[in-house]
Amino acid sequence: MAGQLGLGGPGGGRPAPGQEPPGSLRDALRDRAALRRVARQFIPYRRRVILIAFLILITSGLGVANPLLIRQIFDKALFIPNGPDLSLLIWLVSLMVVIPAVASVIGVYQSYLTNLVGQNVMRNLRGQLYEHLQKLSLRFFTSTRTGEIQSRLANDVGGLQTVITDTASTLLSNSVVLLSTVVAMTVLSWKLTVLSLILTPLFVWLTTVVGRTRRKVAAQTQQSLAEMSAITEETLSVSGILLAKVFGRQDAETERYAEQNERLSRLQLRQQMIGRLFFAMVSTFFSVMPAVVYLVAGLTHDISPGTLVAFTTLQSRLFLPIGQLLQTLTEVSSSLALFERVFGYLDLKPDIVEPADPTPLPDPVRGHVRLDRVWFSYHSEADADRAPSTPDNAGPEPSTPDGTGPVPSTSDSAGPNGGGPAPNGNGATGNGAAGKAAAGKAAADADRRWALRDLSLDIPPGTLAAIVGASGAGKTTISYLVPRLYEAGRGAVSIDGVDVRELTFADTADTVGMVTQESYLFHASIRDNLRYARPDATEAELEAAARAAQIHDRIVEFDDGYDTLVGERGYRLSGGEKQRIAIARVILKDPRVLILDEATSALDTTNERLVQAALAPLMAGRTTIAIAHRLSTIRSADVIFVMDRGELIESGNHDELLDLGGRYAALYDQQFGGGIVEARCEDGVVLSTGQIVDLAKQPGNGNGNGGGNGAARRAGGRRRPPEGTGPWPTGE
Repeated sequence: MAGQLGLGGPGGGRPAPGQEPPGSLRDALRDRAALRRVARQFIPYRRRVILIAFLILITSGLGVANPLLIRQIFDKALFIPNGPDLSLLIWLVSLMVVIPAVASVIGVYQSYLTNLVGQNVMRNLRGQLYEHLQKLSLRFFTSTRTGEIQSRLANDVGGLQTVITDTASTLLSNSVVLLSTVVAMTVLSWKLTVLSLILTPLFVWLTTVVGRTRRKVAAQTQQSLAEMSAITEETLSVSGILLAKVFGRQDAETERYAEQNERLSRLQLRQQMIGRLFFAMVSTFFSVMPAVVYLVAGLTHDISPGTLVAFTTLQSRLFLPIGQLLQTLTEVSSSLALFERVFGYLDLKPDIVEPADPTPLPDPVRGHVRLDRVWFSYHSEADADRAPSTPDNAGPEPSTPDGTGPVPSTSDSAGPNGGGPAPNGNGATGNGAAGKAAAGKAAADADRRWALRDLSLDIPPGTLAAIVGASGAGKTTISYLVPRLYEAGRGAVSIDGVDVRELTFADTADTVGMVTQESYLFHASIRDNLRYARPDATEAELEAAARAAQIHDRIVEFDDGYDTLVGERGYRLSGGEKQRIAIARVILKDPRVLILDEATSALDTTNERLVQAALAPLMAGRTTIAIAHRLSTIRSADVIFVMDRGELIESGNHDELLDLGGRYAALYDQQFGGGIVEARCEDGVVLSTGQIVDLAKQPGNGNGNGGGNGAARRAGGRRRPPEGTGPWPTGE
């Protein structure tokens, strides 16, 4: 559209096809579009807007009456040959008293209606923005700072309040006053009217120049405010304060805030001062014009005293609306920068949307989860679109437990470069070292682009599926795709045979529950945090869920019991208490599919055992996808999927994969000491016998992950992993 509305180019002033219009025209078109969008915000209140306009017409019209009455008082009632006409004088003076009083009463009601409509529009705009942000996918929030989002809601929308509340009424009332005053002045003396308005076109042009400048500065100011909000949110949160204190960065953070604060102060000062000289010049011109009128009246001798007084009164009434109109136009121009920032978020298209014609899940929901040849990239849609439809030249093939062939559900595809070799394949070719290096770099780039590569998994109802692999293998990515927090670039994720893209968000949320490594709790009571899963849950249901999660007894030990405030992000609770409350919340939700993403890996040994006990009733009778680091969970899994760089390389149960002697067997030896270690925790290890070993007290063992001199390895880690296999970290 922009390329078709310019002024240049041949043929009737239009640009050639594809030619961009001049910058000034492009800005004007953008401004008009923004103003139309602002105007549409008032449509739901059009009746009140019409009433406001009618009241403004009345008050503005009444405002012209008194100067005209002054003329009549001077020429018809006071300065007449036979002396003052008292009866007429009393009548005219009475009108001069009544008219302003009536206008003031109407003005108060009009001001109330104006603010009511303005506040409703502000409320709707904030609501639209928040509702739209809720519809955006997780991808947006992982790439945008929280402080920036908060600034759009608070600073940008809040900065529009004066414009939305007062601007429309100010423009209309001043326009009516200006028009009625000019008409009245013209009736009195058209020559003096022309003299009074001779510089107005120059002022209007200067107003547009000042407005454009203030708009640019306003945009920079709002960006600086957003940066300030982001710094505040990051550094004054509990996590930020802890980080700053632990690393001794308080002075550095204070200095960073001071620099941004200084920049914001300069920008706001500049924004306030831009145009001040111009408006001072306008005010000076308007102030001296009555003196010029008196001089002209003295030179011409054809203006009556009543006409002169009435004209100068109207003239003072004229200059105020002109000045306010110029000021308002400047503010509107600068406020367009704020509207653009707000509309910029409103124009973001959600990349995950509900289907127009959703497919319901079978009743009852069984919880059969399938991933069918799924490709996924965290980068962009373009990356996912480059995935080949029929890939070949596979990388590392997943093996069946007997080692006779590939796992049927696993792809034999290459990397996403469409025919190029996968990183572990043998198809890389090149002319000499340079060719091999280029091929290797291309394969590495492809690996970095894709978190999952042609992945197929089949998890029947009621199955406990454990997903294991090194950091970056794609385990957590799978946990994001099943509840459709992200969407696969290629392939399909389905529940009970229904593609998750065909389900409503409510059906997906009801079916899938998650317990993550860091569970989020709101700054509210324990009861409110539990009821976030089910607002209508009864007290008995809350307690039953808490008992199942092994947290009820601890809750009642608090002074306020279930009404205890947990603090921001639950910081008033221990890690184990937070996790068990999160587990109780999921129990209350009662999903058919449960995802456990390293739910206990960040806990100490004591809390790890408590949380693990709480997970047992949660997993019973459900389809469970466990990104696991605990040996008992992995051993009891119906199927174990071994991931490497986004691909499935092995699958089977614990015994089958050990007999296979492949990657899982190596990871099992390295992580679990051949079965001696049950779980590795933040402060030690839990042995399969139940004994807890404090690794901090073991000589020469800094972290216990894959070290050859740790207590667990000395106790029984005998099998040597195949060369080329690294440690099995506990985190993703």
